[in-house]
Amino acid sequence: MPFKLRESSDNYYELVVSQPLDREKVPEYDITFTVTDRGSPPLSDNETMTLELLDVNDNVPQFPQSFYTIRVMENNAPGALLSSLTAFDPDLHENQYLVYFILEREIANTSMSMLFSINPENGNLYALKTFDYEIESEFLFHIEARDSGSPPLSSNVTVHIIIVDQNDNAPVIVSPWRAHGSVVEEKIPRSTDKGSLVAKVIALDTDSVHNSRITYQFLQVTDATLFSLDQYNGEIRTMRMFSYRDPRHQRLVVVAKDNGQPTLSATVTIKLSTVETAVKAYSDMTEVPLEYDIFSDLNLYLVIGLGSVSFLLLITILVTIVLKCQKPKPSKAAPPCRNSVLSERNSTIADSTLVSNDAYWYSLFLAETRKGKMVVRQPVPKGSRYFVSSIPRGTGLTYTSDSAASTLQSPVKENIELDTVIAVVSVSDKDSGVNGVVDLHIPDNMPFKLRESSDNYYELVVSQPLDREKVPEYDITFTVTDRGSPPLSDNETMTLELLDVNDNVPQFPQSFYMIRVMENNAPGALLSSLTAFDPDLHENQYLVYFILEREIANTSMSMLFSINPENGNLYALKTFDYEIESEFLFHIEARDSGSPPLSSNVTVHIIIVDQNDNAPVIVSPWRAHGSVVEEKIPRSTDKGSLVAKVIALDTDSVHNSRITYQFLQVTDATLFSLDQYNGEIRTMRMFSYRDPRHQRLVVVAKDNGQPTLSATVTIKLSTVETAVKAYSDMTEVPLEYDIFSDLNLYLVIGLGSVSFLLLITILVTIVLKCQKPKPSKAAPPCRNSVLSERNSTIADSTLVSNDAYWYSLFLAETRKGKMVVRQPVPKGSRYFVSSIPRGTGLTYTSDSAASTLQVWT
Repeated sequence: MPFKLRESSDNYYELVVSQPLDREKVPEYDITFTVTDRGSPPLSDNETMTLELLDVNDNVPQFPQSFYTIRVMENNAPGALLSSLTAFDPDLHENQYLVYFILEREIANTSMSMLFSINPENGNLYALKTFDYEIESEFLFHIEARDSGSPPLSSNVTVHIIIVDQNDNAPVIVSPWRAHGSVVEEKIPRSTDKGSLVAKVIALDTDSVHNSRITYQFLQVTDATLFSLDQYNGEIRTMRMFSYRDPRHQRLVVVAKDNGQPTLSATVTIKLSTVETAVKAYSDMTEVPLEYDIFSDLNLYLVIGLGSVSFLLLITILVTIVLKCQKPKPSKAAPPCRNSVLSERNSTIADSTLVSNDAYWYSLFLAETRKGKMVVRQPVPKGSRYFVSSIPRGTGLTYTSDSAASTLQSPVKENIELDTVIAVVSVSDKDSGVNGVVDLHIPDNMPFKLRESSDNYYELVVSQPLDREKVPEYDITFTVTDRGSPPLSDNETMTLELLDVNDNVPQFPQSFYMIRVMENNAPGALLSSLTAFDPDLHENQYLVYFILEREIANTSMSMLFSINPENGNLYALKTFDYEIESEFLFHIEARDSGSPPLSSNVTVHIIIVDQNDNAPVIVSPWRAHGSVVEEKIPRSTDKGSLVAKVIALDTDSVHNSRITYQFLQVTDATLFSLDQYNGEIRTMRMFSYRDPRHQRLVVVAKDNGQPTLSATVTIKLSTVETAVKAYSDMTEVPLEYDIFSDLNLYLVIGLGSVSFLLLITILVTIVLKCQKPKPSKAAPPCRNSVLSERNSTIADSTLVSNDAYWYSLFLAETRKGKMVVRQPVPKGSRYFVSSIPRGTGLTYTSDSAASTLQVWT
């Protein structure tokens, strides 16, 4: 024990504390003092003292967790319960009673107390407004629990509120742009090649990453064999070339759907009109430039006609050239001739610019690089011809010259092997000698290098691993420089796009989820949203969620919980009871849709939070019926004696099942005390003759839950004297008295004398009876015997004689065992009847074997 004895003087000792005391560990000590003399043999005695420790406020409140993550579905109802943040304090009384506060913190000039509210008594946290994920997605603040001690102690916990997105925003189509309504009109050349980009639908969704994943599909298409739609990027391309059987007008209705539940969508209608490649008359000089397609096929007959005219024109041109060639050649420094020949009417202009930036050229033409069209800005003088240099579609180059050209393999997969050739670049210079020697370079900070394969041919190869998730594309600038003096240079930029490979496993934000679920939940309630993220693209990014099976008491997890395979929302399939099941532990797997699929899993710990749904049950004192207990106690009971002990049990959690006891009613409050923690009822003083004989105590046992539940018991105490009480009422319940108490002396003497005289009388009577002479065994039976009883019992016997005289007097009814008198018997007559005793087994009687019966009247 943490005490020791210290002698202060002769035969006086002091009990002192030798070690620190802690009421929360040991609330009281039973200290036994043993005194022993030094005689032979030694004699001893002992005395036990109970030392009770009073509580001191030396424990801070303790939260079960140091960090709470609470997920709240957006569009929640104001006033909704978010969670119960209950702390525990092992102290007693006011040192144990906790008050909860939200520690103020402002976000965008809004304090937390305007967004959330906490019940100061039980720590229930509520939302004061409806949250919108698209405006506010999370909150971080602190909750403090403070006890009521003096001075008060407190602790706080961090709370992270995550607003869970609902699919409440439909996609919005931003491209192609529509001035009014949902119809877009476009023109495309009839000569458009197979695989050409016709239009690109782009939709945006302001919901979360998961809900805002957009897929595209045709709702309606005039000719399904003519157009294809990429479901992920919204690109509409031609599947074949147009024929003259195809309608001139095509109608495409595209729907953009998000990935939410339920799915929301938006539609756009694209009306495509095919146009011929012939140049149209510039008939209306408006601010909007006349647009025509310079690359489509000509009508067959028009081609034949124009071909004939062109042939004649060609002969004329050749003759003219021959004549011109005889003239001196212009100097190299001469400006370019504006009347050059347009070499290919059907050449594709893709991401290109005009050769000359001359304002004259720009005033005539505008190259629309995205749509691959040439727009006439001004009326073109009849007969004029112009030369435009362009880059073939798909090479990836943005500018070409005589110095450099390349072929590019684009896009490439991100897991392409090192040293793989992705482009071949050729360079040349028309100068001679040193001025014609050129060098080709690319930036040093790229995962590529140039390797010369032959004269003026270079291979662009991969020198370092590529990762699309870090860098999705590269703009590679080729710089070519000759070795002349001064050196001349040119550059070309090429865009290399990386294709996604399924090389990333899904990632959960946490490695462990602890989810608290209040018992008595509604089946189907949302518990949490376990959303993983995959940085890959398209099907490599689309995740499916599973519960990894695990059985508890022959019940699989899939019978208790359900997870939405598309968004990871976890639901409860049954109502949980803390008193039966308090926790579950299992795993959730997220698997992508790549080939082969990749997956990861996370551990989920479900904790069932107790509600105060069980009232205390009083188990002592035991009650056969009702809630009334009757007890008897001696009137001489000492002060401080234990009269009764009330014990109540509560099956709720430790916090909710803490029982306190108190009197609801007591006949005399000065006579009894009740310990509020252990339920002991003790006397506060001795009984007096003024106190009523019957005392009534009503005790209530309350638990610590919210709201508080209770049970009551009524104890009826009757005081009894120690002397024997008069037996005044002969009822079925025996009169209680002490059979070992002293008897009245006179009563004992009187009863003893009477008993002695009665015993002497009985003994004398027995002796006199034994002295009478016995009858002779050989005496013949006398007919004149007296019959004492008319109904004397004859048991299975017959008369000794068959004499008619006897038979006329008596009839033996053997079945009923009776003797019946048939005639009047002369007074004073005596008759002798012999019979066989019942059960002897004899069938015949005689004087020697029959028993003798003498009766007298």
